[in-house]
Amino acid sequence: MKTSDEVRTFTVEADDDGIRLDRWFKRHLPQIGFGTVSKWARTGQIRVDGGRAKPDDRLEQGQQIRVPPGGDAPHKKAKPKRELTNAEREQAEEMLIKRTKSALVINKPPGLATQGGTNTHNHVDGLLDAYMDEDEEQRPRLVHRLDKDTSGVLLVARTPGSAAFFSKRFSGRSAKKIYWALVVGVPDIKEGVIEAPLAKQPGSGGEKMHVDHESGQPAKTKYRVVDTAGKKAAWLELQPLTGRTHQLRVHCAAMGHPIVGDGKYGGKDAFLTGSVSRKMHLHARRLIIDSPDGGKLDVTADLPEHFAASMEQIGFDENASDATPMRDDPPPKSREEKKQQARQHAKNYRKSQRGPRRARGGAGGKPKGRPAGRGKKK
Repeated sequence: MKTSDEVRTFTVEADDDGIRLDRWFKRHLPQIGFGTVSKWARTGQIRVDGGRAKPDDRLEQGQQIRVPPGGDAPHKKAKPKRELTNAEREQAEEMLIKRTKSALVINKPPGLATQGGTNTHNHVDGLLDAYMDEDEEQRPRLVHRLDKDTSGVLLVARTPGSAAFFSKRFSGRSAKKIYWALVVGVPDIKEGVIEAPLAKQPGSGGEKMHVDHESGQPAKTKYRVVDTAGKKAAWLELQPLTGRTHQLRVHCAAMGHPIVGDGKYGGKDAFLTGSVSRKMHLHARRLIIDSPDGGKLDVTADLPEHFAASMEQIGFDENASDATPMRDDPPPKSREEKKQQARQHAKNYRKSQRGPRRARGGAGGKPKGRPAGRGKKK
């Protein structure tokens, strides 16, 4: 990859509000390693709104990030491929939905973590070596996440360049993610937008989020009801417009309709009686995103076994929805468009205040011409 020889300036977008500086680099410039970011910060080469910044500083929407030249060309030797067991290779192959020049798309099963952590040894990131060809040197890399108990479409970039490309689409609103969820109860309003800022819940060690109108980060989710089962349960489509941790789960619970099986945010009220599975019913059904190869990548993931069984048991037909993205909010009007709209409104108002126009030819609207009753001259 060619090293940049110019200073670059980036503006922090709404979806990056509150993110750490080092995580911003990982999301938007993944080819620049943490060591380089730390060195630049230590030597004052990275600037945020003109001031020095540390890797763990939190960014705010609208801030300007100055990135110095260089740092793009990886000099480290690629890590050797991990030796996978036959079972792990089979698991990776079963998950794969689509492979393109720039991406791998998998259907992540519930219960499998996206990345490793304390006491988490089986995860998607650990299986990515299974997708590498013999002559490939660059390891595939994750560009977004799904919770451990959430299933569905997960996009993996095959090259550093495609990782940067996809990360930029996820950080904006051009990537469309549509989730299916079963929730307890039925929302009164069948289609709408949930806007509730989220923050880490104190005392949870950052493992749980909650609605915080004072200091939370903006979070917005579109939803619509696809079908209902009396007042017992509803099948929702959810389209997140921001990417906060546990956003869909917290928003559904805040609406008074927790996702079925989500005891973390719904407590005992998140479980249906009878034989409906106690696993969480949240599934990333469809992803539509621009592709660096040209055109759109449009992928749908089948439901996991427990979710499909619950749908059938409750009486919901999967064919009732094709997970179409919800309509976009109209873009804000420009100043000139607002002026034109005001002028047209004033013009229409003036016309409405005038009396009816008199027809040509005088009262009664009779046309001018030869008096009635006279014949032609002979």
